[in-house]
Amino acid sequence: MSGQTLTDRIAAAQYTLTGSEVSRAVCKATTHEQTAPKKKHLEYLIQATQDTNVNVPQMADTLMERVGNASWVVVFKALITTHHLMVHGNERFLQFLASRNTLFNLSNFLDKTGSHGYDMSTFIRRYSRYLNEKAFAYRQMSFDFGRVKKGAEGAMRTMSVEKLLKGMPTLQSQIDALLDFDVHPQDLNNGVINACFLLLFKDLIKLYACYNDGIINLLEKFFQMKRSQCKDGLEIYKRFLTRMTRVSEFFKIAEQVGIDKNDIPELTQAPESLLESLETHLNTLEGKKPKMLFRVFFVLTTPQSVLSLFSNHNLPPPVNTTPAAAPEDPFATTEGSADIAPELDLFAMRPANTEANATITPPTSSEAPTIIAPIAAPAAPAPPSTIDTTTTESAAAPTLDIFGGKVLSLSNGFDKSDCAAHATDDDDDDSDMRITLRAPTSQIYFSTPRDFSPAVRPNQAL
Repeated sequence: MSGQTLTDRIAAAQYTLTGSEVSRAVCKATTHEQTAPKKKHLEYLIQATQDTNVNVPQMADTLMERVGNASWVVVFKALITTHHLMVHGNERFLQFLASRNTLFNLSNFLDKTGSHGYDMSTFIRRYSRYLNEKAFAYRQMSFDFGRVKKGAEGAMRTMSVEKLLKGMPTLQSQIDALLDFDVHPQDLNNGVINACFLLLFKDLIKLYACYNDGIINLLEKFFQMKRSQCKDGLEIYKRFLTRMTRVSEFFKIAEQVGIDKNDIPELTQAPESLLESLETHLNTLEGKKPKMLFRVFFVLTTPQSVLSLFSNHNLPPPVNTTPAAAPEDPFATTEGSADIAPELDLFAMRPANTEANATITPPTSSEAPTIIAPIAAPAAPAPPSTIDTTTTESAAAPTLDIFGGKVLSLSNGFDKSDCAAHATDDDDDDSDMRITLRAPTSQIYFSTPRDFSPAVRPNQAL
């Protein structure tokens, strides 16, 4: 009986005289010794819960009495013993605890006998809150999440939508209370808190298995739910994603303190695209317009790429429009640029002016030719009553000559000789040609929906 105080021996002797072996075993399991409750006392109490002649309320009352002790060691060991019986004992013990209005009221517990008592008092308050949540979950669901069957035929996978939406928040609250224990490896410095952490670790594995089964069931039935049910289900799934990170951190701590890696499950992060699909479905049910998607066309770097992008069978019909005179380009250089470069409508595939020539800066031996192509003014929009929306969009788009002094007609095919003059002397491969546009911004064209304004100005902020 080394490590037991005189108070422990007197309490055990009193219960021996009254003939209550169960109460005596409770006192033996909750001594002042800073070690985990002994296995032989826990096994005796577990066997006692299976015996119909044992008074379970009396056993629970004895544990509550030990929880009221002033020493953090006795209180902590009493909570561990209660938790052990809730998990491994007969279910009627858990039923009795769930039927009580209040279980553990330790929110203000503090042991001031030493610095160690201050530290352990914090974990006692958190641990008692988790046990309260565990008993409350049983009262709400009429079953223990840790005891139910897991897998495809488990309770969470076969649960109806109404009961699932009711049970998942309860399960989430229990998992949150467990994760709020928030212990670190340096805090696990005695046998009492180590025994507590091991029980919490085993509980988390069982709870997360139920949690995962419930999420799978929720996703399978999500697109058949009503609008209000989809809204609740989406919130449950979002909380599930945030808890995955906290659960993985808890498992990392378990690995650091020496728990076998084979006993720690591996978690896989859910894809973000799934969340977007669920949100889109909910927005559709609520009548919200989906987010507008813009198609972006980039000016490619080689003529072959442009030809593959604007093939003959994808070309829009030509538009007979005359663009307005181009104003002075504030971004073009003044040296050697007397003329304005011809314009090529990338959307109509029809040159607007073939008389003017682009000014080409002579390339050096290590540089690609530089074509100065100022941004031309957009064509004046025609009256909306006479021009189709599609034609107006094509005519209003800004145009550039990206191939130099010679206009290429992609509608009539493409000839490699058209760009031979722009290749460098050191590189004969057309695919390595580089064309630099001296424009204020990169040329990115947005094809907007047809219900937008038909005129898009090149200098307008997108």
